[in-house]
Amino acid sequence: MQLTKLKRRKRIHSRVRKKIQGTAEKPRLNVFRSNRYIYAQLINDENGTTLASASSYEAAVANEGNKSDQAKEVGKLLAERAKAAGIEKALFDRGGYLYHGRVKSLAEGAREGGLNL
Repeated sequence: MQLTKLKRRKRIHSRVRKKIQGTAEKPRLNVFRSNRYIYAQLINDENGTTLASASSYEAAVANEGNKSDQAKEVGKLLAERAKAAGIEKALFDRGGYLYHGRVKSLAEGAREGGLNL
């Protein structure tokens, strides 16, 4: 039986989530990528709360070049918000996506913004 792209991604994501657990000091940086936008959240899995978030849907990022450029800006914006919340380190959860393209750009932007992944 052939898996659909969504089921394959969900299976990979659940496998990654078994190993990664975000805390208040070192939250999980989760990525969700739609066809049009990219979203990132810093999540404390102990409480089930979102500590900071950013997306390419926001006006500050929406007009920044192509989608990879927007993803990089989202990473920088998230790192800025994380620093404001007192967060220096995070665990990168690629959400079952390949570490390539927009997902890679977001991670690089977060690193440039000062977040240790």
